[in-house]
Amino acid sequence: MPQDSPAIDLTSCDREPIRTPGAVQPHGFLLALDEQLTVRQVSANLAPFTGMTPEQALGRPLAEVIGAEGAALLAPHLTAGGLREQPAYLATVVQSASRFDVLAHAWDGLLLLEFEPASGAGSDLQQLYPLVGDFLNKISDADTIAELSRLAAEDIRALTGFGRVMVYAFDEDGHGTVLAESLADGYDSYLGQRFPASDIPRQARALYVANRVRLIPDAHYTPAPLVPPQHPFGGHASDLSFAALRSVSPVHLQYMRNMGTLASMSVSLVVKGKLWGLISCHHAQPHRLSFHQRTVCEQLGQILALHIKNRSDADELQFRLEVRRAMVRILGGLTQGADFIENLRSVLPELLHFARAGGVAIVIGERLITFGDTPSEEQIQALAAWLNGEVHDDVFHSAHLAARYAPAAAYTDCASGLMAMQISRIHPHYLLWFRPEHVVQIDWAGRPDDKPAGPFGQLSPRSSFQLWRETIHGNSEPWRDGEVELALEFRTALLGIALERAEQMADLAEELGRANKELEAFSYSVSHDLRAPLRHIVGFADLLLEAAANDNQERRQRFLVNIKDAARLAGKLVDDLLSFSQMGRAALRPVPVRMEQLVRGCIDKLSPDLPAHRIEWVIEPLPEIIADPTFLQLALYNLLSNAVKFTSTRDPAVIRISSVQLPGETVFHVADNGVGFNMEYAHKLFGVFQRLHRMEDFQGTGIGLANVRRIIERHGGRVWAHSVPGEGATFSFALPVTD
Repeated sequence: MPQDSPAIDLTSCDREPIRTPGAVQPHGFLLALDEQLTVRQVSANLAPFTGMTPEQALGRPLAEVIGAEGAALLAPHLTAGGLREQPAYLATVVQSASRFDVLAHAWDGLLLLEFEPASGAGSDLQQLYPLVGDFLNKISDADTIAELSRLAAEDIRALTGFGRVMVYAFDEDGHGTVLAESLADGYDSYLGQRFPASDIPRQARALYVANRVRLIPDAHYTPAPLVPPQHPFGGHASDLSFAALRSVSPVHLQYMRNMGTLASMSVSLVVKGKLWGLISCHHAQPHRLSFHQRTVCEQLGQILALHIKNRSDADELQFRLEVRRAMVRILGGLTQGADFIENLRSVLPELLHFARAGGVAIVIGERLITFGDTPSEEQIQALAAWLNGEVHDDVFHSAHLAARYAPAAAYTDCASGLMAMQISRIHPHYLLWFRPEHVVQIDWAGRPDDKPAGPFGQLSPRSSFQLWRETIHGNSEPWRDGEVELALEFRTALLGIALERAEQMADLAEELGRANKELEAFSYSVSHDLRAPLRHIVGFADLLLEAAANDNQERRQRFLVNIKDAARLAGKLVDDLLSFSQMGRAALRPVPVRMEQLVRGCIDKLSPDLPAHRIEWVIEPLPEIIADPTFLQLALYNLLSNAVKFTSTRDPAVIRISSVQLPGETVFHVADNGVGFNMEYAHKLFGVFQRLHRMEDFQGTGIGLANVRRIIERHGGRVWAHSVPGEGATFSFALPVTD
């Protein structure tokens, strides 16, 4: 008998009390007990199963309602406190010569016992559980979610005997698309079609997560109301969320009948705590399953959900790896040159690949770089201005840009989708990815809006499930969560590179400033020091001309010697300047260098110019190091010649060359017992044209120690000096230890 159809108002579907319907499906009966196992609430269809009316059963012990034998069988399970919210099979009891499977759960302050007529052959556990093992073996070899779903649909149809089994997945908007199905002869196919989100109200989706199997054996059933209708202790409507017999919405029953389905079962697919999809079973005639069959179906659903999760995680991981590889290639390209913007230009193809986009644009103020299929320059500049004023997220993305930014409707062919990120923390500079329009055709299982109003203005369930094709324009492929997350990561790395570039530019500016100061001092010193010998040459040449009138041979000879000395000093000054200049740009060629041999070579080179005073050379054992021997010889030569020069007043002069090994560096000392210098001026020692003694006392160009510092620093080392005036000086340098 079809149930009486009450007035149906779909506008109230989201508010419908589906957890507290106040009735159960009539193919079984329900008893609600208190902790003393006294019957406190029953379903109104009790009499046909037990011969006892609800009024007779209420307030009586369980044993008096179902018989002492059945109550004794159930009592240990009911009194042990082991019942939870999900129904558990307790036993099969005999009642009025009929066998009943008894399910029980504890909820809402009551022990809820559900009695369903025991099924016949083929429904016991020994026959059912091997199916789980077979399913596991088959599903492990499936590569795609669609294949997983197909295997599940086939096995569940074989297990349950339903005429149609579909597996469908919900999208972000709640619409369900049929991924796989298994059909008996005579059943229509819905494969690939979409069911609108409005078919399943919000609270029904929540209940699918809580109670993962729902069976409706006969869509024409007449509900059996609860007696009393209210909770026996709370006075509110009893919560039947977890009851297998829970009566369902009359709207849904009408929906089933409109679809030509008189029996249905739904198994929830819950992935990561969210309703991912459903296994939906339909049958054209009333069809009932045992609790054990439903349990096996639930387990198959859990296995399918677990494999879907694993497959999705693996696919997502693979996708992220590919995107990350593209990002690494881009970042590698961005570090090649000094011009950050030009570097971005050089990786435009990789940028396109990174976001699977059709076009990319870089907006740097008025400067615009585009690649691929993009809107015009004016349109991009206007879009950037809109982003700067309206969007304040680090990464903006939309698969339907025109819905957020109306002018984009003019270029949906190349930019229906946009992902944009600001690449400067200060300026409105953007990196934009455009995705072209992706025209989508959706095959709906009936028009989603096909819900005609009833005679009193109420809506009725969909009456048609005929294929209805919808074409959607103006959208791009959606931006995946992984793409947006990696874009955020990419932005952070990009800003890091930009910051590093800025710091490098600051360092270069500082170095340039220092070089300018050095050049300024250099120019002043050159003009001063070079002018002196030239002035001498001119002066003595004039004197020579004046002396030409007389015949004083001795004076002319002295003037010519002075001219020669001045010219030689000017030449040496020019040579030292050239050498100092070369120190800054010549390439180093480091090789193993035996320092002791290098020192002795420098002493030999000095020998022709050594003064008459006696010099005692002390050369301690010196290690082999890695350095450029030509440059290092020049540095040593300068230090040793300085030591010779400033010990000219000592007899004997003692010059000691020693070494010490420190962590990570080798230190060399050149110590003498010469005149030394005042430590107050030690910081000037290694500057260009810096002298701590009078030119008349110790001749020199003032470039030698500057050369020493430049050579050692180019090797990554450091120089310093220490002295006690009148007792000598020690000049030291350290070179890093290299493998």
